[in-house]
Amino acid sequence: MLRLRFRLLSVATALVLCVLLLTALSGVARADTLLFANITNTQENPPTVPTTTTGAPRPTPFGMASFVLNDAMTAMSFTAVVFNLDFTGTQTADVNDNLVAAHIHAGPLVTPGTNGSVVWGFFGTPFNETTPNDQVVTPFATGVGGMISGKWDLPEGNGAGVNLASQLPHILEGRAYINFHTTQFGGGEIRGAILQQQVPEPASILLLFAGTIGLFGVCRRMGSV
Repeated sequence: MLRLRFRLLSVATALVLCVLLLTALSGVARADTLLFANITNTQENPPTVPTTTTGAPRPTPFGMASFVLNDAMTAMSFTAVVFNLDFTGTQTADVNDNLVAAHIHAGPLVTPGTNGSVVWGFFGTPFNETTPNDQVVTPFATGVGGMISGKWDLPEGNGAGVNLASQLPHILEGRAYINFHTTQFGGGEIRGAILQQQVPEPASILLLFAGTIGLFGVCRRMGSV
């Protein structure tokens, strides 16, 4: 059972990478800046150990996010896919995994291992996705988790003087992270450092798809043995 879960997790991860990559590249110009975040519970400070309300272990949440900063540096679009967090409050019977808020944190002293202030909230409180509101939340039809997307526009930010322009230096220096908060972990259950990535060439995208399809086929064959 554990081996099968690992195989399924590998397939899910590969498929999510493809979805996020194609979403990020769908409207990317050559001068745009592409960033990614691998979202895990081990990056939280301190790392989290998710449990149910009775103390039993629950499935480890994880996710990935892609970000596209336009050439004019006036907007940063993003798409995130998260597994094993309850997006609706009804995907599981337990309340500990309920998603209550999600933000971008940044600052001059932020590192992948340190905490920083909320600079832009896009789910729950604070909510700064307002000028205009581009948020789209899509819970999984089956299973636990969902997809969320939005766009951080230039005037938006959490507080006076906090906006996309003021935070771009920190984001481009790797001093920012995306954070998902739950009922159990109000300070954040999973997070991922936001880091710049090179835009892949078309041949690389095809290779990624081929690898994903191959991985899916291998896992199906191994699961049937």
